[in-house]
Amino acid sequence: MAKIELREGTPAAFAGPTMCAAFQRTVAMRPEEVALRTKGDGTRLTWRAYGERVRRYAGGLASLGIGRGDAVAVLLVNRPEFNVIDTAAIHVGAVPFSIYVTSTVEQIRYLLTDSAARVAVTERAFEGKLREAAAGTAVETIVVIDQPDGLAPLEAAAPAGFDFDATWRALPPEALLTIIYTSGTTGAPKGVELTHANMVAELQSIQAIRDMPADGHTISYLPHAHIADRMGTHYLPMALGNTVTACPDPRLLFEHVMEVKPTEFTGVPRVWEKLKAGLEAKLAAEAPEKRAAVQGAIAAALTKVRAEQAGQPVPAALAEGVARAEAMVFAPLRKAIGFERTRTYFVGAAPTPRDVLEFFHAIGIPIAEVWGMSELSCVATAMPLGRTRIGTVGVAMPGVEIRLAEDGEVLVRGPIVMRGYRNQPAQTRETIDGDGWLRTGDVGELDAEGFLKIVDRKKELIINAAGKNMSPANIEARVKVSSPLIGQACVIGDGRPYNVALLVLDPDGAMAFCRARSLDLPLAKLVEHEAVRAAIDAAIATANEHLSRVEQIKRYELLPDEWHPGGDELTPTMKLKRRPIAAKYAAQIEQLYAAAASSEPC
Repeated sequence: MAKIELREGTPAAFAGPTMCAAFQRTVAMRPEEVALRTKGDGTRLTWRAYGERVRRYAGGLASLGIGRGDAVAVLLVNRPEFNVIDTAAIHVGAVPFSIYVTSTVEQIRYLLTDSAARVAVTERAFEGKLREAAAGTAVETIVVIDQPDGLAPLEAAAPAGFDFDATWRALPPEALLTIIYTSGTTGAPKGVELTHANMVAELQSIQAIRDMPADGHTISYLPHAHIADRMGTHYLPMALGNTVTACPDPRLLFEHVMEVKPTEFTGVPRVWEKLKAGLEAKLAAEAPEKRAAVQGAIAAALTKVRAEQAGQPVPAALAEGVARAEAMVFAPLRKAIGFERTRTYFVGAAPTPRDVLEFFHAIGIPIAEVWGMSELSCVATAMPLGRTRIGTVGVAMPGVEIRLAEDGEVLVRGPIVMRGYRNQPAQTRETIDGDGWLRTGDVGELDAEGFLKIVDRKKELIINAAGKNMSPANIEARVKVSSPLIGQACVIGDGRPYNVALLVLDPDGAMAFCRARSLDLPLAKLVEHEAVRAAIDAAIATANEHLSRVEQIKRYELLPDEWHPGGDELTPTMKLKRRPIAAKYAAQIEQLYAAAASSEPC
C-alpha cells in the first residue's frame, strides 16, 4: 500500500492495519464518549458499550458457523443495530453487505445468491420479502432484530475455543471488508469487493487532506448500501471516534439536523437544491424591507465569492459589508437551519449547479465537492483545506494517482482501488488494467494545478444529430434547480436534432405549490393545471437562459407519475435509469419529436 503521510495529532486509530484494529483503538481511547444514538436518545451507546456488544455478537456469529470470508446480508433502515452487527461481522473475518430497503424480492434474491450469504439480518418491515427471496439460496439463518427474542442467534454464547481478540488480530489487511453492490443503471448490479486495506487507505487519505476533528457529530441518513454512508458514517467514525445519529427516514433529515447540530454534513445535490429553494421561499415571504436587506447581503456576498474564485482582489468596503452581513444575517440563518457548529460541508454523487454552490458559499456554507465511486472505496478527490475551487471536485487525495485517457476518461490508480467485482473476473479485467489503472467511466478535465472537473459519464454523453457533444447530467441539474416544482428531469437528445425532457413533479414542491393556492388535486390533474404548466414553462425558460443553444430544452413532457428510488426509473441512489426510461416512455418521447415540424420552444 502506498505510504500516506498523516498529519500530526491524527488519532492513533488511523494507523491500524485493519478496520477492526481502528475500532478497538477507538474503543480503548474514547470509552465513555457516545458512539451511536438515535434522535431524542431513544438509543444511546458509548464506545465501551458498542465494543462490548460487538464482542458479544461476534461470538453469536461464530456460534452460527460464520467466519473468515463468509458473507452476511443486512437489510435494515438507518439504525444503530446496523453499525453493531456490521462491526461484529468484520471482527470474525466475515464480509457484511447491505441491501437497499427498496429492493424487490427478485433483486434481493440475486444479491443473496451472488454473495452466497449464509446469515441475513433484517427487521419486521422487510422480513416477508427477505424470507421469500432467501428460499433456495445459501441462507441458513435469518435474524429479525425487532421481533421478541429476535436477537437470540446473535446473543448466543460463543463456541468453545473461540478467541475474539485472537480472531480479529489475525485478520490480514488484504482480507475482504465488505461488498458494495452497485445500484446499476443498466443490467444486474456488480458486487464491488473492498478490503480492509482499501478502506484504511481511504480514511488515511481523507484525514491527510481534510484533517477531520475527533470530536465530531454526524448523521447517517443515506442508505447503508451506499458507499457514502458506509464510509462517512460507519468506517470514518470508527477511526475518529465521532458520534453518529441514525436517521431512519431521509424525509426527517432536517429535524435531525436541528437536534444534532452536526459538525460535518454531507448532502447529495438534491438535498442542497431543495434547501436553497426552501430558504428562498422563506425569504420571499418576509416583509419587503427585510427581504431587500437580506437579498442585498446575499448579492454582496456573491460578488465577494466570485471575486475570490476568479483570483481577484476583494475591495475593502465589500469585505467589511460582507463581514457585517455574516454577523447579522448569515450566522443567525445557519443557526436556524441547525448548522451553527458545522465545520465541513460536502456534496457528491452527481453534478451540482454552480449557482447553488455559490449561494451556499455566500451565506457561509462553503460546500466542497468530492468525487469517487464504490470501486474507489468512496472518494478519490477532495478539496484541500482552504482551497475550494467551485466547478471542480478537487484534487487527487494523497496516495491516489489520476490521469486522463485519450478520450478524456478519468483513470485512477492507488490503494483505494477495489480488489475486483465479485464472481466477475472478466469485468474486473475490463475495468482495471495490468498496471492497476481503474477506468472510471467518467469524462473529465484536469487543470494545471491538478483540480479535476467531471464532464459526465462516458456512456451517457449526448451526441446530437449535428455531432455536438453535451452532458445530460449538467443540463438536468440546471433544469431541476430552476424550480422547486421539478423533482426529476431526464434529458433526451442522442442522435436527435434537439433536446427534449421528461419531467416529474417534486412531491414537497407540489404540496407547497398547492397549499399556497388552496388547490387539492390528484397528481394526474395537477400536471394539467394551468398554473403548474405556467410555472414549469417559466422554469424551462430560466434553465435555457443558462444553457448554450445546443443544450437547451426544446420541448418537455410533464409526467403524471412519481419516480421512486429503486423503481423503474431511478436506482436506489436516485441515478436515472436512462435505458429503462427511454423504453418505458418511448411513446411520449416520440410524440415530443413528432411535433418537430413546428420546432417552437415550449
